[in-house]
This record gives sequence, C-alpha cells and structure tokens, in this order.
Amino acid sequence: MSNDAPGTTTGTADREGPTPLLVLDVVGLTPQLLSHMPNLTALGKQGARAPLSTVLPAVTCAAQSTFLTGTMPAEHGIVANGWYFRELGDVLLWRQHNGLVEGDKLWDAARRAHPGYTVANICWWYAMGADTDWTVTPRPVYYADGRKEPDCYTRPPPCTTN
Repeated sequence: MSNDAPGTTTGTADREGPTPLLVLDVVGLTPQLLSHMPNLTALGKQGARAPLSTVLPAVTCAAQSTFLTGTMPAEHGIVANGWYFRELGDVLLWRQHNGLVEGDKLWDAARRAHPGYTVANICWWYAMGADTDWTVTPRPVYYADGRKEPDCYTRPPPCTTN
C-alpha cells in the first residue's frame, strides 16, 4: 500500500487537481462476492484497490474508524459500538460524533496535500461534526417509550434535491 496522501498517486502524469478518492465500506463484502457485482468490480479495476483484513474487535465502529484513520483501535480509541457513561450508569450505543475518533482522518491528509480538497461523508458512523464539505448519515430518533423513528443528519442542513 502506498504511503501517499489520499488523493495523491505516485508515478502518474500531472493532472489538474488531486486524484478523486472514494472509500466504500460494504459490510460483509468478500472478494468472492464481487463476481455478483459487475459495476463495483469495474469501478475497482479503473482505480486502485487493496485487500483488507479486519481489526479486533471486529465491530462496525472500530473497523470504520480504522479505515478512516489508518490506525488501530488502540490509537483511534474506538473499541466498541457503544460507550459506557459512568454518570448515567448506562451503555449508549451508536454515538455518532466525529470527535470521539482520535487522530487524523483521510480527508485531513488529503487536504494537507491539496488545500481545498472537497470531501463528502455518506453514511459512515462518527460523521456528525466531521470537517467535511457534505455529510449525510442515518440519525434515528429514539423515544422514551422505546419507539424508533428514522431520520438523517445532514450538513449543510438541509441537504435537499431540487
């Protein structure tokens, strides 16, 4: 794997602006399943791809934080999908603020290499409060009576289509 900053490719002809970067997190996707996904396979062949192994603990939030920082859970601090709050005596699952993840994210490195690099963060955990240009992520509303209502967090608010 290259040590280049995201959005930078070594050994390519000069081009206008940085190389676009797309990081896809498809839970449970294995190389064997790509034969059933021709469009995703074609996308991978046009750019770069690399094999990944999981982290321990192998849970959504720890794995995604490793993808986004390039560091292990011991460094980025995400070791579970929930947090124990001593003052409440309770575990709260699926906290979403980006400030919980320690260290630089991919877009921090990309922007150091290319000031003004445009970043969209779509449906990754820990997206809220991230220093991205656009953010869209699920943000369900949980009611005291146990009901759950789907909702989205968007930045800039509201992200709408015309």
